[in-house]
Amino acid sequence: MTDTSIGTPEQLKDPNYTPPIWQAIPLGIQHVMAMFIANVTPAIIVAGAAGFGFGSNSPDFPELLYLIQMSMLFAGLATLLQTITVGPIGAALPIVQGTSFAFIPIMIPLVAGKGVDALAALFGGVLIGGLFHACIGFFIGKIRFALPPLVTGLVVTMIGLALVQVGIQYAAGGVPAKGTEEYGSLLNWSAALIVIFVTLGFKFFAKGMLSVSAVLIGLIAGYIYAIIVGMLPVSSIASSWNNAAAFALPVPFKYGFEFSLAAVIGFCLMAFVSAVETVGDVSGIVKGGAGREATDKEIQGATFADGTGTAIAGIFGGLPNTSFSQNVGLIAMTGVMSRHVVTFGAIFLIICGLVPKIGGVIRTVPIEVLGGGVIVMFGMVVASGVSMLSDVNWDKRNMVIFAVALSVGLGLQLEPEAVQYLPDWLKVLLVSGILPAALIAIVLNLLLPTPLSEESTEEISGGLAGHGPAE
Repeated sequence: MTDTSIGTPEQLKDPNYTPPIWQAIPLGIQHVMAMFIANVTPAIIVAGAAGFGFGSNSPDFPELLYLIQMSMLFAGLATLLQTITVGPIGAALPIVQGTSFAFIPIMIPLVAGKGVDALAALFGGVLIGGLFHACIGFFIGKIRFALPPLVTGLVVTMIGLALVQVGIQYAAGGVPAKGTEEYGSLLNWSAALIVIFVTLGFKFFAKGMLSVSAVLIGLIAGYIYAIIVGMLPVSSIASSWNNAAAFALPVPFKYGFEFSLAAVIGFCLMAFVSAVETVGDVSGIVKGGAGREATDKEIQGATFADGTGTAIAGIFGGLPNTSFSQNVGLIAMTGVMSRHVVTFGAIFLIICGLVPKIGGVIRTVPIEVLGGGVIVMFGMVVASGVSMLSDVNWDKRNMVIFAVALSVGLGLQLEPEAVQYLPDWLKVLLVSGILPAALIAIVLNLLLPTPLSEESTEEISGGLAGHGPAE
């Protein structure tokens, strides 16, 4: 519900309006709380896949702290590009940027088991992919026709399906614990379940900020539970806090720079997905907050900021950035359209990114506790994809497109050895599942006639064909 004490209805719909500072700062920090855990989770997952994350005994484990720090710092800087703008870069809207989940299925095969050595190629891909992403801004309006809800819904669903395994692995104790008695123990699952139940409780039975921050509250509850049952010694928290610096600047090309064809192609192709997601978020913000349609200039500026923020992050060891959809809902809930409110949130994120002690505390979160939060978050990604697919007219043509794309994409993801004789760069792209599914859906959607004849699909569907609205 809109709080008129912050400003008049006309002021609250104006992106250039600044509420009183004692109200603007808490509203900005509220935006950060809504996205904080989701923002640092991709860095934790990538480090875990590489072999120096939670649950590992790698001597490179401290590098996770740096990745967490960069996630916060460059989410803040990318958000500033959106709210303050630099020339044509930025939408001048209250858009919150954060580390994108969409790229995780691409990043995991690139770094799997390779340790810190894999990061040079990874961040080379982030940098080049970010520059390509920025260039999409010049023609984003012209390619939207090729990305209907059938394609975008499929892609988002595939992203979630590619990630749900990670949540279960974390809740059971993490990949390094596999093969031990600890993996899947009742103690491990109890911590994850505490997070899930508390998250659901606050999401559905609380209101306002308590509901918006349900995942964060659930993780805090799980963290406290882990301390109580002895999973997390207090001494390890103190040690991590004391060993982390009070202030540290980012290091350009900390992990070097390496050109990897698989990384570059993967990040460039996924940039289209991220760009489309940003178009949707910009449209949602403007429609929900100001009651109008987004302008071409706003969509173009937002896409420029998406890519530029990602490219700069890649130089310093940050992962790809995109607009965060949960904050779109927060704007609709509060009714506050001020971009300067989000600017205060961005400044708070930047401060967090420059203080490694904050990352030092985050990395003490037990992997089982994080697993509980990840299960909820990644499940919501799948649910979002299904929601997008509900807008599809499920005639036989669309059913065939969806069936073929999903079968190939999910099948390659589940059985990566099926393409073992292909070049490494191509194998990495195919086993992600997302890119082959997206490409098949886009190509079939453009090439197949509309509608397909009854005879062309009845045999394929086996009598289980869906039926769209009556014609």
